[in-house]
Amino acid sequence: MAALFTGKVLTANREQDEVETERELGRALDNKVLLLYFGSGQCPRCRQFSPLLREFFLRLTDQFYVERASQLVLVYVSRDETEEQQSAFLRTMPKRWLAVPFGDAFKRELELRFAVSEVPAVVVLKPNGEVIVGNAVEEIRRLGPACFRNWQEAAELIDRNFLLAEDFEDWSRKSITDPIRRLKYKLDKKTEAKNKERQEEGEESA
Repeated sequence: MAALFTGKVLTANREQDEVETERELGRALDNKVLLLYFGSGQCPRCRQFSPLLREFFLRLTDQFYVERASQLVLVYVSRDETEEQQSAFLRTMPKRWLAVPFGDAFKRELELRFAVSEVPAVVVLKPNGEVIVGNAVEEIRRLGPACFRNWQEAAELIDRNFLLAEDFEDWSRKSITDPIRRLKYKLDKKTEAKNKERQEEGEESA
């Protein structure tokens, strides 16, 4: 996914920090479902939808709701008329949101690339940049966080539940057979329990 933003700059932490190096972008975007949110703090339809999107994002990523954040990242592509308006809007949204800097011509490139003609629009992308949903606004309204499961399956993400939470960068060091071994262990335990049950039933009938 970082390839989409190669040579570009994104802002994080409500425009206080820049995310621009390939390494930083890779850490922020790779192995995640990416939402591109095209909107504006002044658009009436966006003002109705943005709180829903905020809640949607928090319920999937905030530790208040989930033990482990979902593999989800959002980049805000604004149509705000001034930098102050964009900053004011982002201050009301989750700190994890990234944004294309105000006035960056890359915003227009993204609009053309993903055929965005009106806002609000939420384009859902796989880590490789392929489109999962052209505009997920109605899906988010209708299903809420439940629709993320479908996107996750479509994106074929590497499941972080099998990775070291504190050392995701070095996931390759962790044996990829660990989940298989755990599954085999569970199956062996079930088989053992069934055999014991049958043996006890045989003794009782004898």
